[in-house]
Amino acid sequence: MRWGLVGAVAWRFLRGRRSRLLDGTARSALAATAIGVAAMVIAMALMTGYREDLHRKLLRGNAAVLAYPLSDEWLDLAGEVYDRLLALPTVDKVRRVAYGQGSLTSRRAPEALEVTLRGENPAEGLQGLGELELAAGGLAGGGVPGIVVGADLARELDAGPDEVVRLMVLGAQNGRPRFRYQSVRVAGTFRSGFSEFDQGMAVIDRELLERLMGGGIGGSFFEFEVPRSVEPAAAAADIREILGPDFLIREWSELNAELFAALRIQQLALFCVLGLIVLVSTFNVASSLVVLVRERMRDVGVLSALGFEPRQLQGVFLLFGATLGLLGTLTGVALGTTVSLVLSRYELIRFGPEVAAVYFLSSVPFRVEWLDLFAVVGFTLAVMVVACWLPSRRAGRVRPAVALRYE
Repeated sequence: MRWGLVGAVAWRFLRGRRSRLLDGTARSALAATAIGVAAMVIAMALMTGYREDLHRKLLRGNAAVLAYPLSDEWLDLAGEVYDRLLALPTVDKVRRVAYGQGSLTSRRAPEALEVTLRGENPAEGLQGLGELELAAGGLAGGGVPGIVVGADLARELDAGPDEVVRLMVLGAQNGRPRFRYQSVRVAGTFRSGFSEFDQGMAVIDRELLERLMGGGIGGSFFEFEVPRSVEPAAAAADIREILGPDFLIREWSELNAELFAALRIQQLALFCVLGLIVLVSTFNVASSLVVLVRERMRDVGVLSALGFEPRQLQGVFLLFGATLGLLGTLTGVALGTTVSLVLSRYELIRFGPEVAAVYFLSSVPFRVEWLDLFAVVGFTLAVMVVACWLPSRRAGRVRPAVALRYE
């Protein structure tokens, strides 16, 4: 019963309107808390969305596990080895690809544009590149070899569908670099949402690219697609067991470990910095408690005389501050989540090509995760309780005689 009375008294104090100063201080504390929490939610949604979107779009252009052959004799995986790889429950698909460097020129863009070339088997499809717009026949159609370029690269080339452009590939012959030239037809464009791919990547037939590069193991390797439920590390271990020391096996996370480690550190640092806003807002809640204790001093004396223990009086004011902080926190979470969803849904924050080349993305994604919300709410409430403890402790130490003589 006594602790039920504690809650009733705290609620009475919370909704009481005895003082404009108290009401104004409480509203200010609630607003400050809501703004601070909303800022933290939006910032966490930005960093989580950026990291996950970058992860997804990088995987779109790269497989989860890569296997680099260490000798020419392993450039063709066939027979028993290939069947054993496909039989693995951690592997969905195996494909051979090639990468090279070159440049493209067109009739309206004679200045060479650097490009990363990806060689694929046209029969395996190009769905992994994102939004595709292919001309009739795709890579394999027509007498001139086809090439599929990023949407931003196609705009810089000012080349339309089926237009012939000039491709220069850096290869090797007898251990020396050599440039080879090839006329190719723009067979389509793709938009992955990843600026580095859209601005500087093109896909051509793998056999053609390997021939232009001079053959050998220089730019050819194997990609392994794994199920979503399987960790790349587990798949890499299974593949390594079958291929043995003749291949260098690398999982996708190893190749980008530094990038995502830096993003996680940046998110943690941003959480700590924005947490200072919440920390400052707690002083407003503490100020509300100080005002409440001063104005309710006579009530404190009456409650003490009626048998309220000091820890129960302390609980009244602590519950007042915690409730005020909780209301501000929930308001901030609702506000921050709404703003994040609107910004992400309508892509209100977009980058130009120059800025997108720095951040890798053309628009800023916001993704609200439950774990981030729990972290923000837990941090805020913990800080609120600590900030409210000292004024509440002061109220619990007031003697009834002193409190009743206060006014």
